[in-house]
Amino acid sequence: MFLKPSTKKFYQESRLAPHFSLKDLLHGYLYLRWPYLYIGVGTGEHKLAKPLAFLFQVFQKFFPAPKQGNSEQTFADGYHGKVVPLEQASQLITVNQEIKIDDLDQIIPYQSARSIILKNSDQIAVLECPCRAARENPCQPLDVCLIVGEPFASFVLEHHPKKARKITQQEALQILQEEDARGHVHHAFFKDAMLQRFYAICNCCSCCCGAMQAMRNGTPMLAPSGYILQLEEEKCVGCGVCIEYCQFKALSLQNGKIHLDEALCMGCGVCVDKCKQQAHHLVRDERKGQPLEIKALMEKAAAN
Repeated sequence: MFLKPSTKKFYQESRLAPHFSLKDLLHGYLYLRWPYLYIGVGTGEHKLAKPLAFLFQVFQKFFPAPKQGNSEQTFADGYHGKVVPLEQASQLITVNQEIKIDDLDQIIPYQSARSIILKNSDQIAVLECPCRAARENPCQPLDVCLIVGEPFASFVLEHHPKKARKITQQEALQILQEEDARGHVHHAFFKDAMLQRFYAICNCCSCCCGAMQAMRNGTPMLAPSGYILQLEEEKCVGCGVCIEYCQFKALSLQNGKIHLDEALCMGCGVCVDKCKQQAHHLVRDERKGQPLEIKALMEKAAAN
């Protein structure tokens, strides 16, 4: 068979996405079909990174990114993640119904790829993380990327049978909880070539994650959760455990107490459970945008 069923399904879904061009379709197919090459080149870890980066620059010259208003769309506008604490990540994989919520501009502050369209949300595949697989000494385990809903789950299962497997919602929850215990951050990922919408929850560490690497290099690929850490100084004993777990380097020890750099805090919540003194809490912070709370968004959509 020339085209696998999941490829046909991806094509059919692409025809329903507004302003989804042939270029987007090819981009999406290449991304899903060869994610390890795609991410390996993007992180600079693959041996073909330099020659393919040159070809990409040539391609961009002849096919520049579309403009949004008066500004040109950036890389991060079309490929980005939203930090989601464990509870919100868990909600995304247990909604058990079809969802269509468009233009989440207050939650996903980018110019494109900011819709949640979940079809067959109980269809979940876990994929070996392309970011970790690209590294020489990656964090373990590798199988921590959750591909949620159709046509994405079927595609990775059909095209990557040795690196992906179908899992239940309960198994997905277990992966989230285990990664949270390891101190890794949950990101809900959106991509223009992924039908302009949410498609995966990645469990990320700063040493392997390509998006975190991009952030360090000045490309704002990650949006904060909408929360910020609040410290109860009277409970803090300055043990420094939370510093070890903070993936965004937002915590430091000053004068025997934990100091928070509010600008760096993404509100992931990893440090909260790590504090034995219960001195850490997440609180809403309007400066950090709106949270990705799928149940609240569903209720709001139903009311409208």
